[in-house]
Amino acid sequence: MSRLWVLGLAAVLVLASNGTAFGQDRAKGEQVYAAQKCSICHAIAGKGNSKGALDDVGSRLSPDEIRQWIADAKGMTAKTKATRKPEMRVYSLPKEEVDSLVAYLSALKKK
Repeated sequence: MSRLWVLGLAAVLVLASNGTAFGQDRAKGEQVYAAQKCSICHAIAGKGNSKGALDDVGSRLSPDEIRQWIADAKGMTAKTKATRKPEMRVYSLPKEEVDSLVAYLSALKKK
């Protein structure tokens, strides 16, 4: 019985630490969003350019698709036949910043 208790406690600790890391990534992602001035073309919670609202982007796109938009906007524009002008600019961000931005945007879902 005590062995099961220890395994259960270990599982809870792992899940808690992953949730904390994910929360930190989201907070860093919000900072990257602000630093890169994404609100010039996009809006979240009514702040920014309403033509590019991202309030529910996490409901519409997978984390991989969000990553593709950040890493290869021209490719995703062609793939999705997006017509919005101007096209999204190309970003060259460190992997950690991209990961954080993807975590932040993926969390934006319809409530």
